[in-house]
Amino acid sequence: MPQLGETVTEGTITRWLKKVGDAVALDDPLYEVSTDKVDSEVPSPFAGVLVEIIVPEGQTVEVGARLAVIGESAAEIATMPPPRPSPPAAPPPPPPAAPRVEPPPAPRVEERRRDLVDEDGSQGALLSPVVRRLIRENGLDPSQIPGTGLGGRITRDDVLAHLGTVGNAVAYAGPAPVAPAPMAPVVQPMERPSLAVPPAPLGVRDEIVPFSTVRRVTAEHMIRSINTSVHTLVAMETDFENVERVRAALKSQFRTEEGIGLTYLPFVARAVIDVLRDYPNLNSSVGDEALIVHHDIHLGIAVDLQREGLIVPVVHNADGQSLRGLARSIADLASRARSRKLSADDITGGTFTITNPGPFGTLITAPIIAQPQVAILSTDGVKRKPVVVVTQDGSESIAIHSVGVLALVFDHRAVDGAYASAFVRDVARVIETRDWLVEL
Repeated sequence: MPQLGETVTEGTITRWLKKVGDAVALDDPLYEVSTDKVDSEVPSPFAGVLVEIIVPEGQTVEVGARLAVIGESAAEIATMPPPRPSPPAAPPPPPPAAPRVEPPPAPRVEERRRDLVDEDGSQGALLSPVVRRLIRENGLDPSQIPGTGLGGRITRDDVLAHLGTVGNAVAYAGPAPVAPAPMAPVVQPMERPSLAVPPAPLGVRDEIVPFSTVRRVTAEHMIRSINTSVHTLVAMETDFENVERVRAALKSQFRTEEGIGLTYLPFVARAVIDVLRDYPNLNSSVGDEALIVHHDIHLGIAVDLQREGLIVPVVHNADGQSLRGLARSIADLASRARSRKLSADDITGGTFTITNPGPFGTLITAPIIAQPQVAILSTDGVKRKPVVVVTQDGSESIAIHSVGVLALVFDHRAVDGAYASAFVRDVARVIETRDWLVEL
């Protein structure tokens, strides 16, 4: 298992793209892996023939674990030794003649391996760390969970499906009450009320859809962000007519030259990058009683994964890129995100994020901050609408322009409303007044 990011310690093999006996070229996609950071295809580090698959689909292993064997030819498959049988269980020791007070010996190293006997009643079942944690946290009996993995092994999806089948009642059940001793008054300490909401009862036509890894990790990150940052929203209507005229004039030429469409997003990104130089506290992280200001701008771009989840790849050193370069980088990251070809480095290190629900025609969106950043900007739908324009002689008239809303959610621990509002005002001003034709 390769190291897929600095903080990644384990991964789940979700799908093998080759089967035993298949020829494998160097850098051929070999398998798909899911971590708490990213789902991605992993290329083969060698060329040859896939001789053996050691880790089956659905199993979670630590970084550095041996996953498969690639040999020079298919002939090696016949020479592979059969799997070693499990050693017979040792007979139970005879009962001691008298109680002993000696301390128990330290467990042997092999008894501490994460993939051996589960501590919570699995009675010898081989369970991954993730599955064991789910079973332990939900108070489940592994013997009651049907396994669909290799050899009947229990996978994460098996546990989630079992929780859904039983209505998730076990997950929310508290400890069994203890009856007081007869005739003895019992004083129970006040317990902190649980914030967990019990699930709705299952109907006949209801369907259990277990969270995917992306959905689960997204949920965890969003909850952590809400519990960490003081989310505050400031929004401003912005006239995109200046951008729209350039797009209308050059979009066909741009697609011919670059092979991608010319959207509003790179214009907004370029304006954000330039204005962040004057508002560095929004390109920062909150540390221990301090604000960590980042003087390099690594721009996160939220990407929808065909409505199955959200991921935020990063344009690193975005402040060194032109408008065309930003358009290319954003299109490349979005394409690789949707085809599961991002690396862990592609989704780490962001210092400021833009999310773009505008293509869906949204009015104002209040997104959740991507930790440990302190701000995220939403670019909502741009529509044609009447506006008041001021001519050079100071007179006013009504015109039809392309208008949208920029909505900034910021961490009130890092900056105040005046600082954030001035930032959005200046971004809008750049969008409205810059000579974008020169940029392209």
